[in-house]
Formats: sequence, C-alpha cells, structure tokens
Amino acid sequence: MQTSTNRSSIPSIRSGAVTVRDLFAASLIAADPTSFTARAVRLRLPTDRAQNRATWIVALGKAAHTMARAAVHELRERNVVIAGGLIVGPGLAEPPHPAIAVVAGDHPLPGAQSLDAARALGELCDRVPGGDRVFVLLSGGATSLVAAPVDGVDPQDLTTLCDELLRSGLDIGRVNAIRKRFLLWGAGRLALALAPARLELIVLSDVIGDNLALIASGPCVPDPSTAVDVRLLLDETQMLDRTPASMLRYLDAVMRNELPETPKSDSPAFLFTGVPAVQGNGGVLDAGALRARVLGFDPVVTVNEPRHGEASHAGVRIAAAAMALPRGGVALWGRETTVTMGPSRNSGGRCQEMMLSAALELAQAGTGASGITLLAAGTDGRDGPTDAAGAIVDGSTAARIMEAGVDPAAALREHASYEALHPSGALLKTGLTGTNVGDVVIAVRM
Repeated sequence: MQTSTNRSSIPSIRSGAVTVRDLFAASLIAADPTSFTARAVRLRLPTDRAQNRATWIVALGKAAHTMARAAVHELRERNVVIAGGLIVGPGLAEPPHPAIAVVAGDHPLPGAQSLDAARALGELCDRVPGGDRVFVLLSGGATSLVAAPVDGVDPQDLTTLCDELLRSGLDIGRVNAIRKRFLLWGAGRLALALAPARLELIVLSDVIGDNLALIASGPCVPDPSTAVDVRLLLDETQMLDRTPASMLRYLDAVMRNELPETPKSDSPAFLFTGVPAVQGNGGVLDAGALRARVLGFDPVVTVNEPRHGEASHAGVRIAAAAMALPRGGVALWGRETTVTMGPSRNSGGRCQEMMLSAALELAQAGTGASGITLLAAGTDGRDGPTDAAGAIVDGSTAARIMEAGVDPAAALREHASYEALHPSGALLKTGLTGTNVGDVVIAVRM
C-alpha cells in the first residue's frame, strides 16, 4: 500500500462523479498499448539493421488492432521486412500493412468466427519459415477470439465448457487452467507450431500476478499443469459433471499416454522464445494515483493486493474502505472479481455487480457515506456481455434505482445489475478502449 503525504486543497467545484471519471481516464492513458508495444518492439530488434530477419506479426485479443499498428510503425521506421501476419480482434479494421490479414473472433464465448480465426492462425503458422522472427502480441480476450478445440473435442462442447466456466464464479486463473487444456492454440501450442522461428512475446496482462501461463490461455509459454492436474481441478471445483464427455475422454487419453501432453518447460520449442514484455494493472493504478495527487487529493492510497472473490462481497468491502477515508482522500484497487451466475440469465458484469452491492452499503450507512463516490470499470470498456464499462455510484444511487421502479436488493440477488443501474443513470459507457489490463476501482471522498 502506498500513501501520499503531499497535502493541498480539493477544488470545490468538482463533483465526485467528475473526479472518478477523470482518474479513470488517466488510468486508461497509462494502459495505452501503443507506446508500450512500440517500445517493446524497438528493444527486441537488433541495432545492426543488416541482422534484421524477415518479420511476422500475430496480434490476438481486444487490443490486437492497436498493438499491431504500433508494431508495424516501429518495424517500418527501421526498414524491417514484414513478411505477413494476422490480427484477430473483437471486430474488423483496416490492416496496418498489406501483408497482414484481419479476422474477427467471437467474445466472450467462442463461436463460428473464432473457429475461422483459429483456422487462419494455423494456416499462418504453416507459412512462417524457421529463420524468421514472429512478434506475438497478446491481450485479454484472445482465448475466446481464437478458440478452437483440440482434435477429438467437438466445437460446441468447447463453447459449452467456456459458458459453464464463465458462469461458475471461478477466478480467471482456474478458468484458464481448465479451458486452455482443450484449446488448439492454448497451453504452449502456438509456440510449438511456430518453432523454430524466433518468437518475441509482447503482452498486455489482464490476469492477477501477470502469469504468462494464464494470460490468453498461455499460447506461447510452457504449460505447468498435467492432464491429471486438470482432472483433479475439475473435481475440486465441482465442474466434473458440467464438463462435456468428449473432453473427459480427451483427458483420459492423455493420462493413458495415447495423446501427447501439452508442451512443458523442457520442450525445444521454447528455446526460440525471447524475454517477454509484459504490462499489467499496476502501472494503471499508479497513473490514477498520480492524477489524484496532481488534483490535490490527500491521502491517496494504492491497494496493490489483488481484489478478487465474489463481486457482491467485494462491493461491501470497497464501500467499507471508502467510508474509512477522510475527506479529500482517494483509494484505488485493481484486478478482477467474479460473479457466480448459476441459472440466472440477467445482464451485468463483475464491475456493475460490485457497484450495485456497494451502492446498497452506502445507502444503508446514511450520513456515514456522505461525500463518497465509487467507480469500478474494465479497462477494455466492456464489463460482462454488456455495452457498459462499469458503473459510478454514491449514497443516492440505491434511492434512484428504487425511484425507477427496481428493487436494488432483489436485482443484486438475481445478478441483474445492468437492469438496476441503467435506469438510475449509474452506468459508465466508454466504448471499446483498445486496451485490456484488468479492472480499476476508485473511491473518492469529497
């Protein structure tokens, strides 16, 4: 935890909502993938231009288009030959180079577009010569966008498992540890397909601890888990009965050595991989904190410990922490919570559910919550399967929800946070931001 000691006055004309929006905007600037990607590419090219190899670009994830444009710009500046590439994002855009193809995948659940994207990635891997260099640019969402099953698993079974996992309430670490086992390009298999080409990995991390084996399902790093580990994890998380039979048969075949294990750290494929460049959530929080100090807030607290668990429970804790702030104080948290949906088919996301829960806590506190405004949002601009990045709430939000004819407590129980927050005007809609480094939670007390 870091706290500032520089004290000055808070501009009285600023509202809490304006302030948290300002701090979130500053955080997004720090999450900009353009400068990060450009710098990482620059550092991974030889200083002697004569030693530059023909280069390929593979960009997968929500920030794929932005990262690919930055990489192409840097390579062109240094007269590096771009032999080809593939961009897979949540939508289509003009390719930054004529040799690079663009494909849209499906998100948050894989579908027909994801299968097409996975097929295009396989075709590109077949074309890359062993002596060339490949920049693999990864960001959150890549798992679903380029999802296709391993041989022997039906594509619909993969979609079913992904849906069950996303609704299970499991943290992203365990979700990815399970689903990457069944992905054609997960668990180190992309590195295996590209070897012996030189592989340079540049990653925007949306995963707690920036674990490369979990980000985007670890396509270019060794898989530390075995089929036995995955089977035990399915049992431990009560997912075994919800896992399609074709996947259980696949695990059994691997355990009987009838099918190969995923690539491990001793695989020759990883001898051709350079040192990865990773940008995660920490720098985003630091940027928001710096902006708060510039605005004159004090104390400014950055909570670096991961904020995870059920979103509704996290909302209670966030509200309590906010009420402990003195006036003029700001606190920032990062990372991602989960929502156990069960049979519910209502709309919302983890940030919206967290803020709905927090709004109820603030309302219950009455004057004890005066001056407090909270924001929780995904840096990608999309919270769950909705058009909102998250929400902004204060002590009056629950009352506004009730005035709109919605019971906020019932909405929280039914995971209908979007339906509750929308009529109250509490939703934060930024549009897709072109980056993805997890969630940001901000508390301000004016």
